[in-house]
Amino acid sequence: MQLDAGKLRQRITPLFEENFQKFGELGAAVSIWQNGKAIVDLEGGFKDARRKQSWTSDTLVLIWSATKGLGSACVLHVLEEHKIDIERRVAEFWPEFGQAGKEKITLAQLLSHQAGLAALDQKVDALDYPGVIAALEKQKPNWPPGAAHGYHARTFGYLLDELVRRISGQSLSEYWRKTFAGPLDLDLWIGLPEKENPRVATMYPAKAGKPPQPKQFYADLVTPGTFGRKVFALPHGLHAISAMNDLAIRAKPIVSFGGIGSANSLAKFYAMLANGGEIDGRTFFSEKTMSWMTTTLTDGIDRVLQIPTAFSAGFMKDATSSTRRIFEGTSPEQQSNGSTSAFGHPGAGGSHAFADPENKISFAYVMNQMEQSVLPNEKSLRLVDAIYDLL
Repeated sequence: MQLDAGKLRQRITPLFEENFQKFGELGAAVSIWQNGKAIVDLEGGFKDARRKQSWTSDTLVLIWSATKGLGSACVLHVLEEHKIDIERRVAEFWPEFGQAGKEKITLAQLLSHQAGLAALDQKVDALDYPGVIAALEKQKPNWPPGAAHGYHARTFGYLLDELVRRISGQSLSEYWRKTFAGPLDLDLWIGLPEKENPRVATMYPAKAGKPPQPKQFYADLVTPGTFGRKVFALPHGLHAISAMNDLAIRAKPIVSFGGIGSANSLAKFYAMLANGGEIDGRTFFSEKTMSWMTTTLTDGIDRVLQIPTAFSAGFMKDATSSTRRIFEGTSPEQQSNGSTSAFGHPGAGGSHAFADPENKISFAYVMNQMEQSVLPNEKSLRLVDAIYDLL
């Protein structure tokens, strides 16, 4: 169903403004597309806590783990270009990976967080790319591959990057620029050029308060020795939000959580995916590859997040048993208007992006005042609800 852009803007604008007035937003932007065209773009607030620099349409901001969706698209594009099926074994393309019980792990299992490489036993620095890759090669799976899934918070980007390097001969950051960002004219970077820094909003940590559910996961996150802490602690470093504001760190191509861009460009990227892999007369993905993105490969209790989650090949989906819907609205009525084919990837603190191929809708929300949440919070989910109310 075609959204009425005027009605959507009327519905979205006061909700977006409430994010600043009632929910403590500092600076933010939202972009909504349908049928390959932008229908609502809003931005507001400030790039800095002193409220001296207004957030404008060309403001860029860190999107944290929403970067994983960009990285996954690069891997899937490489696989399509080289006619590689996702049921092939990772070790066929990355021989050193095939040790310590990882010999039979498939590309599909790796892309859907089923490989059991969420936590590393070896302490290695996040900026030591060769060291992280060597640690992953030696790592014994945290659980039998394919038997369960658990969010690979930090390791996932390295796994994606190395696959792209092994198959294409380019780093994932280079591949992203040449294949997607350049051709689509996206203001969306994995490794920010120095000249773009004046446009970047400063990122601020979550304010103290009651952590969201599930209680045990957030307790584990701050408790040394727990599995959850290991997942989010290694590779080591870049844990302070202030570190991610460092200009030298912004320039690093950190695929797990280092992407920087605008809401409009993030939504445009997902608009291409929502439109069957095509936009502006160009085709980026085949129908088969699009089905890898939309088809759920694993669904159930997440070994890391300790709530129901679901993943396709590289993207997050709504879990069937979850009451927390992040891609199709929260009420039964909204879900009936939504799409079981919707997929995307959120980022820590509140950033959120997805594609809904059934309704040809894409959505992106970015901000610089983080909340205590790994998954999307009410600031973006209220806007998602408003979209599906109008369908």
